[in-house]
Amino acid sequence: MISRQTLINQIKQKKSFLCVGLDTDIEKIPAFLRSYPDPVLEFNKRIIDATRDLCVAYKPNAAFYESRGVTGLQSLVDTWKYLPKDCLNIIDAKRGDIGNTCDMYAKAFFDEDASGMSFDAITVSPYMGHDTVTSYLAYPGKWVILLALTSSAGSKDFQYLTTGQGYLYETVIQTANTWASPDRMMYVVGATKSTEFTNIRKFAPDNFLLVPGVGAQGGSLADVCQYGMTKDCGLIVSSSRAIIYASNGEDFAEAARAEALKVQQQMQVELEKAGVI
Repeated sequence: MISRQTLINQIKQKKSFLCVGLDTDIEKIPAFLRSYPDPVLEFNKRIIDATRDLCVAYKPNAAFYESRGVTGLQSLVDTWKYLPKDCLNIIDAKRGDIGNTCDMYAKAFFDEDASGMSFDAITVSPYMGHDTVTSYLAYPGKWVILLALTSSAGSKDFQYLTTGQGYLYETVIQTANTWASPDRMMYVVGATKSTEFTNIRKFAPDNFLLVPGVGAQGGSLADVCQYGMTKDCGLIVSSSRAIIYASNGEDFAEAARAEALKVQQQMQVELEKAGVI
């Protein structure tokens, strides 16, 4: 279980706030891995071994595993078991249901006795309100990472609608802050929304933000840090394709490490600039 202070310590120790996304598509991994009993697991293990000293979090995307049925779910379980336990491990599931269904989702991803997995954090959609998070928060020490302002083209369809408290995404953050403290609640904010980070920090000054969209999706790390970094860093920046698919050859793990190292070095500069380290 990774507490807020443990996460901050990891960031300072590794001089990094990188999250490696394990969006592992069996159609995209190097062909030579297909001779292994579980090609996806072998790919993930090599990526993890190559990057574990350069990142503070890993984030498997549930859809890439669930889409392969029982085989994919076993890959996910075995990947979770292999993840370094000093890194925050996030299941990117974007669940958004309530009641008994929410209880079962929480059990699936947080209860090792039931499912074989016990991730530290889960991404959740807030559309159905506080009922969507209570089941996860019932597990001591677990994190909810709530969708707030995404990089998607469709973010403008709902997230920028105005309410009595401002934009809908602002209302989501203000309301969710009453459900859990910054020790348990994070928010997803897309890197392409970098100029909005200043505004978001008005409502979530102490919460960690999970930031996808740097690199392949066009987000700027420098801008994210300029507008969103706090005295404790307060950011976890996720990169998936740019790192894990840096090469399609037998050197894929070495190429992934090289890409992760580039990002880590840029992050070190930003952390030093902000006085975090």
